[in-house]
Amino acid sequence: MSDVFAPGLFTGRHALITGGGTGIGFAIAEELGRLGARVSIAARTEEKLARATDALQAQGVAAAWYRTNIRQEEEVERLFESVIAAHGLPDILVNNAGGQFAAQALDITPNGFRAVMDLNVQGTWHMSHAWARRAIAAGKGGRIINIVFANIEAMPNFAHAAAARAANVNLTKTLALEWGRHGILVNAVGPGVIGTPAIQQYSEKMSGRRIAHKLPVPRVGTAREVALAVAYLCSPAGDYVTGIMLPIDGGISLTGRGLPD
Repeated sequence: MSDVFAPGLFTGRHALITGGGTGIGFAIAEELGRLGARVSIAARTEEKLARATDALQAQGVAAAWYRTNIRQEEEVERLFESVIAAHGLPDILVNNAGGQFAAQALDITPNGFRAVMDLNVQGTWHMSHAWARRAIAAGKGGRIINIVFANIEAMPNFAHAAAARAANVNLTKTLALEWGRHGILVNAVGPGVIGTPAIQQYSEKMSGRRIAHKLPVPRVGTAREVALAVAYLCSPAGDYVTGIMLPIDGGISLTGRGLPD
């Protein structure tokens, strides 16, 4: 059980988390589930989803998984139809699914740039729009949390991800303005350098040991620290918070630098 929030905090609530099979997404599903929420996780890889769901259920979490490609509007619509038929409309939507690859801007192909934007921005839009249409029609409020990279001025080697991050932060603020009157709060959480397997795919220089000393708080963050920020924004403590981007980044957003080369 969580040692930060009261047990049963999210009892009776339902959270849908994209990219929930691994890393930060799994940690969010685990934290919300331990606090009483029913969790539905969605991603493209069935094996990872099934393994994550088994792990959640072993902890007593009511969990289910759904294979979905959030870049495809039709698949997103089918996802919501399936989730709602099984468990009802989620109260909480966490747009965590995303991805990018390290490359100098001149080396990013048009297809590569498009792929990152489609996953990170178009996918977030598809999920948010599909959920909000249904929530507003049902007269039901709720929370949307968008997971983006921490608020930094530029991201050398990640021009596509920097563009996607800026788009999602602005989308978060705009949706907060438009949907607040419907009882929908929209916020973003910005992880910095987090110690998940994903960080290791870029280069050996980006290992936790090599990065930690470059950060204002000289250590790599944990996925659970990101999950706790999501729990805060979804809890009653976040009832008057909307349109923000909350960095969980050890201060990297203060440096004006991206990930080290």
